[in-house]
Parts: sequence; C-alpha cells; structure tokens
Amino acid sequence: MIVIIDYGLGNIRSVSSALARTGADVLVSSVPEDVRGADGIVLPGVGAFKKAMENIKSLGLAGLLTEHMKGDRPYLGICLGMQILFEVSYEHGRSPGLGFMAGAVSRFAPGVKIPHMGWNQVAPKGAGGMFSGIDDGAYFYFDHSYYVDNTDDGIVSGITDYGKKFASAVAKGNVWGVQFHPEKSGNTGLRLLENFVRTVGG
Repeated sequence: MIVIIDYGLGNIRSVSSALARTGADVLVSSVPEDVRGADGIVLPGVGAFKKAMENIKSLGLAGLLTEHMKGDRPYLGICLGMQILFEVSYEHGRSPGLGFMAGAVSRFAPGVKIPHMGWNQVAPKGAGGMFSGIDDGAYFYFDHSYYVDNTDDGIVSGITDYGKKFASAVAKGNVWGVQFHPEKSGNTGLRLLENFVRTVGG
C-alpha cells in the first residue's frame, strides 16, 4: 500500500489519480497508523515550507516519516515534499526541515523569472533508478521559487538549468525527491511514478 499523505498543502487529487493509473494500491491519509504501516509514502506539496513542517508535526508525522526513511523504505517527495527532506529552508525566515539529507532550500537569485513555472529539462545523473526508461533531457513540469542548494553531490539524481544548474531530483537509497511535478508531466512523469511503484513492490 502506498500512502499519499494529506497534510493540507498537497496536490492530492492529481497525484492520487496519476498513481492510480500505474495500477498502484493507494490510500490518501494523515492518520499515523496508516503512515506507520505504509509500504511506500508519497508526500506531495505546494505552499510554504514552514507551514508544511508545522502541519506535519501537528499531525504527529515527523518522527514517522524519519523512521520510514531511515529504514530505507520507499518515499517520494514531490516539490515541497522534496524540500522538507533537507536541513533548513530560508523561505520567509529560517525554518528547520526533517534533516534526512544535507542541504538548504534557497530562493532563486534575481535575474530569472520567479516562480520557475512551466516545462524544463532534467538531465539524469547515472542510469536507472527513478529515470529508468526516461530520455536524457526529458521535459518535466515545474512550479517553484525555491530550490535545494549546498547539498551532497552524491545524492543528486537529476539537474536542471534555470539561471544556474540546480538539483531537480535527489535520491538516497529508496528515498526519492523531485522538484518538478510528475503528476503534471504527461507520460514521462507517469513513467517516473511507475518506477517508484516498482520499488514499493520490490
């Protein structure tokens, strides 16, 4: 069972619909018992980092998410759901994240249009994993003003250029994060979701 966590900021309906198209067994929930028993977790997100962390903590889910990931159980964070994997965000002040991965979430520097919205290319680093069966330089749909900065190069799975090159996908074992929205990225995004579902099914 894949649990999509509803913490009040996620694009739940479209993510659930896209995962259902892969044939995955999906449950939308914020109940701690459901999260604890999940084979895989998807955390979508739109909105502010600080509010996301406040909601996750108030639901009693922060520790469960960390426990799930430390057990190398499949997790997919989408957009804000990727950003909270990191140590800190500087969106509207300094806010701590889950700290599962080293790095900070920073605003794009002046000189590019903010938010970064629309289709852009992702260059995978290495073969297989979340980009298995996906062409190098494939386009995905983005919508964000902040990006992951100062992270360990060893966890970067995909790179995108928007004024500067930034990590648009990360992976640490079975814990994946993508800055783009696979649920809005057509067949290419669906293929990435299928790759995730396969990790859940073993």
